[in-house]
Amino acid sequence: MNPLLNLKKHIGFGFMNASWPGSAVLIDDHAKAKFIEVLQYALDQGITFFDTADIYAPSWDAMGHNEKLLAEAVAGWAGTLEQKRQLVIATKGGITRSEGEVWGRNASPAYLVSVAEQSAKNLNLDVIPVWQHHRLDPTRTFSQALQGLLAVKNSGLAKNIGVSNYNANQVRAAFDLLGGPEDGGLVSVQNQLNPAYIHDLDVLDVCEELGLAFLPWSPMKGARQTEAGTPSYEALGKLATQRGVSRFEVTSGWLRGLTPNLVIMPGVTRKESIDNSLKGLEFVLSYEERNFLDASLVSEPVHHEIIDDSPLAE
Repeated sequence: MNPLLNLKKHIGFGFMNASWPGSAVLIDDHAKAKFIEVLQYALDQGITFFDTADIYAPSWDAMGHNEKLLAEAVAGWAGTLEQKRQLVIATKGGITRSEGEVWGRNASPAYLVSVAEQSAKNLNLDVIPVWQHHRLDPTRTFSQALQGLLAVKNSGLAKNIGVSNYNANQVRAAFDLLGGPEDGGLVSVQNQLNPAYIHDLDVLDVCEELGLAFLPWSPMKGARQTEAGTPSYEALGKLATQRGVSRFEVTSGWLRGLTPNLVIMPGVTRKESIDNSLKGLEFVLSYEERNFLDASLVSEPVHHEIIDDSPLAE
């Protein structure tokens, strides 16, 4: 059974911005306390899936900040021990940060196991429900990178494995090596997907075939006010006006209509954003509305890091 497709509410929250430079959470104890209340409010609403990463931090020497923030929120939440055990917490590793904010990639077995172990400590967990490989390593072949994922699985630090920024063939290869949801192997793929970035639709087909969850990162890109004037913003706005809803609800409906294996993952900053995201789960587009959107959307080019992180030739 795939834990990400068995959620009571087909939604999870990320909160990277709470740990990014410039966040009030980093410099104001009151702001931090209020944000922890936001995460606990999500828990109170029945949200059981949260996504984080070891690199979500204000600086290279504060890796794990976002993970620790989630652990603090869960520890202080009024839920029962059984409710806390049912949480599906996902984190990611494989991107490096070193002194001077030098960023890199490392998919060696030793490194991936070490960061998974540190993430478990940061999250105050013995076993991470879903550990995900964040990005591929251009200094290694793809086969070598998969050995790093296999090492994490064999370490017992993760109950399930996810991958991020993999193409369809790479997902299949990871599934063949690690097994699937029934094997404590691969359960999810986290790639960028939104109205402004519509590559990797073939990955959706693979997820359906293999019983994997597709977790779109940056799902609301193309719907924000700062993107006014772009094809996606204008098309979403037209439908939103016609239906009397927000562009975010339309975006949620469009994403969820792509495949039943998709679990939407909006960012969370305020209690109001949680309420809006939950409301979006109820929104459904008609056949004609979907066709209108599909014909109106123009995708950005493939993200440059996908190209930069291409593995070495075998």
